[in-house]
Amino acid sequence: MQLYRFITPHRAGKWYPDLATAQRHACEIGAGFLAERSGEFCAYRDTRLEVVEREGPDRQAA
Repeated sequence: MQLYRFITPHRAGKWYPDLATAQRHACEIGAGFLAERSGEFCAYRDTRLEVVEREGPDRQAA
């Protein structure tokens, strides 16, 4: 399972289970915004997307 969050030079967002949710909440930390008409995510300068692989119940370490 992958988790997503946006990072700015001064703040880090919460981890979200999908990219669309992370994008919707990005404005809370000043990482970007969703364009109302197109629905496209626009990240601000120096914003990074972090993605991590989290082990879930279906993926056990060997």
